[in-house]
Amino acid sequence: MKKFGKSLATALAAVMAVSCLSAGALAADLEGTVATDGSTSMESVIGALGEAFTQANEDVTFTYNPTGSGSGIEAVGEGRCDIGLASRALKDEELESGLVETTLALDGIAIIVHPDNPVADLDLETIAKIYTGEIDDWADVGGDAGEIVLIGREAGSGTRDGFESITGTEDACQYRQELTSTGDVIATVSQNPNAIGYASLAAVGDTVKALAVDGVEPTEETVKDGSYAVQRPFVLVTREDEELSDAAQAFFDFALSEDAAEYITLAGAVPVNAPAEADADAADADAAE
Repeated sequence: MKKFGKSLATALAAVMAVSCLSAGALAADLEGTVATDGSTSMESVIGALGEAFTQANEDVTFTYNPTGSGSGIEAVGEGRCDIGLASRALKDEELESGLVETTLALDGIAIIVHPDNPVADLDLETIAKIYTGEIDDWADVGGDAGEIVLIGREAGSGTRDGFESITGTEDACQYRQELTSTGDVIATVSQNPNAIGYASLAAVGDTVKALAVDGVEPTEETVKDGSYAVQRPFVLVTREDEELSDAAQAFFDFALSEDAAEYITLAGAVPVNAPAEADADAADADAAE
């Protein structure tokens, strides 16, 4: 389990350098603990939000347990955490059990390969054929000859659920390896020139190459406007029949506020509650072109 206390990580320091929250936006003389559990894909986003929240509320301890979406949903349902984290929408049976989903942000699922792989763009149909084993050599899709090594996530992963749902490959993928975290997928693909994987766009760095899908690059803008097809929600999961503690409710409210949008953006995701002035600035820029 990860704790977020008073020391800032390098990434958050960059956020704090360009964003200054008003004291009233967060500080409320709170104390207690906020426990979150779930999606490993949400680590960058939830880490940035947790750090910002505890910087303004020093008597609150914030924890994040990166167990995967399915485990996080179970944890909140069983009362083992305040807020569950899921990188997918809740299923009907989960909603019927009394759980509530609140979308925090949108995230692209990047299709990633080794940086030396010459392939730069695949369509959804081809991606599906690769993962189901119908296409098994890179030479068949414009790459160098070599067996395609399929890397994916474990059952219960929100990233896997999103990828397989979008590509229509549920229960049909021929994985070589099924890994338990976003970081493991990225690390494995970065070390194998013949590997292909999928990972949260928010977590992808320069150790791997993210492919365009149907000619559309995975970026914040293409996720937001819907032109990048492989995307899913980042969801906060709570229980319908139980109120959050004061500290947990304050964090929940902050995470969904416009003040949090910049932290979410700089963590690599697309906030659903972007400040109105940012939208206006974008509209003005478009009009000027």
